[in-house]
Amino acid sequence: MAAASPSQSHIITCIVFTSFLHLAFAGGTIGVNYGRIADNLPDPTQVVQLLKSNGVTRIKLFDTESTVLKALSGSGISVIVAIPNEHLSSAAGNQAYTDTWVESNIVPYTQDTTFDAIAVGNEVFSDPNNTTELLIPAMKNVHASLMKHNLSTKVSTPVALSALANSYPPSAGSFNPDLIEPVIKPLLNFLRNTESYIMVNAYPFFAYEANANMISLDYALFRENIGDTDWKTGIVYKSLLEAQLDAVYSAMEALQFSDIRMVVTETGWPSVGDPNEVGAGEDNAGQYCGNLVRRVLTGGGTPLRPADPLDVYLFALFNEDQKPGATSERHYGLFYPNEQKVYDVPLSLVALAEKGNTVGPDF
Repeated sequence: MAAASPSQSHIITCIVFTSFLHLAFAGGTIGVNYGRIADNLPDPTQVVQLLKSNGVTRIKLFDTESTVLKALSGSGISVIVAIPNEHLSSAAGNQAYTDTWVESNIVPYTQDTTFDAIAVGNEVFSDPNNTTELLIPAMKNVHASLMKHNLSTKVSTPVALSALANSYPPSAGSFNPDLIEPVIKPLLNFLRNTESYIMVNAYPFFAYEANANMISLDYALFRENIGDTDWKTGIVYKSLLEAQLDAVYSAMEALQFSDIRMVVTETGWPSVGDPNEVGAGEDNAGQYCGNLVRRVLTGGGTPLRPADPLDVYLFALFNEDQKPGATSERHYGLFYPNEQKVYDVPLSLVALAEKGNTVGPDF
């Protein structure tokens, strides 16, 4: 058979690419956390260009730094901003505080920037400063302040998996009993009443690191594996992250909140770790993030919520050299501060198509 002409090849390429995009629209979205606990990062205007050149259209911040919000203005990149834990006391006790906060940090940018949500605090339930009781009043005040300006930005809070008392099997997922009445039920009621979503920070790396003798690395990295069967439902899980997320869904369902959707506001894998941090490494980090991106963009939801596409924010954009703690804490970045990739992971549908990833994960 004669070879296709250049024009025919172009048409074929367009058809294949269009078919891929049509398939992938059933998938979810990928965003990136933009942390800045470092003294060597590029200027925010350079960061915005880096994001755009890699097809990233969603980011999450841990504050409302004005230089970053100004750089994002008109970029087409939507953002989740945050009120840090240390500000929860002011936000919870004073409506005037949240009024001023919204007027100073949100309203000036709304014309040219899309705010997907405001994260009130971060992993508050594990905050050593005992800010849990401040969470719901602070969220209500922030929401009320937004309403004064007719802003529909969602209000939520990132919850760590440590809020669960049980996560295995996923169908037996349950919240810590000490948290349920004081804060979990009020939180879920707030999310339901405001049509918001729960934010979840989930790191399969931590579970693997602590149980490497029991958890398959293939299972943790979205690689081909025999799976893990939930003996109560018969569901065979092919990835640890999906099992973790379904444990949260089960915990919510147990409290009669099966209508709350989820966004994964943090997940990632370190490219460097201490000797005792089993599984940390560049190859594993690249495989986790790369396979996760492909899973999110070309697949559906979790086994318990197959119709709800996954929306995921990778942690993090850069390696952050001033973060305290274990070596891994400073090596979650997709990029080095000089903007070079730590490992090559496509972050958009276009990049996936260019790499020929036109099907879902290989399992």
